[in-house]
Amino acid sequence: MTNAPTTRPLRSDAVRTRKLLHDAATSAFAELGTNVSIAEIAERAGIAKGTVFRHFATKEDLVAAIVCENIDTLVATGEQLAQEADAGEALRAFMTAIIEIEASDRAFCEIASGAIHDQPSIQAGTNRLRAIAETLVDRAREQGAIRPEITGQDIILLVSGIYQTAAPLASAQPDLWRRYLGLVLDGMQAHSVPELPHPAPAG
Repeated sequence: MTNAPTTRPLRSDAVRTRKLLHDAATSAFAELGTNVSIAEIAERAGIAKGTVFRHFATKEDLVAAIVCENIDTLVATGEQLAQEADAGEALRAFMTAIIEIEASDRAFCEIASGAIHDQPSIQAGTNRLRAIAETLVDRAREQGAIRPEITGQDIILLVSGIYQTAAPLASAQPDLWRRYLGLVLDGMQAHSVPELPHPAPAG
């Protein structure tokens, strides 16, 4: 009888190298966006370029790994908020959480705006984010907190648009996006207004 193959744990030096790479990539992508070079990330981590590719086959894989951590955080946040009694406030908090990450992480902001969506892990993460947005919207709609025609996909598109509206002035007024979030939230309220002039976007 043969023993089943086992996965060897990373050696302590490999674990340390991977953490250096993770931390360097996280800060570089957040600061410079997805166009930052592997050479820059390797230099920040104090490792060779070849070492980066021993951990991640392509730069896109590295981008996806880092960005998906933020997506996972937002999905978990949404799941927690879905348990809150006030569905309208839960949706507000969810939208705020997404834009806060967009404001602090350039790579995530680029992904949210449509870049590198051909990565399967990012596609899967985006689908999960859209799904929890739908859950939060459904609850808010059921409580009469938002207009009945609003969808989860509306929310995902809106949060990106809100940050992009304020982005040109972000260096001088980093919290300006909160003003536009307030305007959007006001427009989402369920009150007697004409129906929206265009149907919701397709998934």
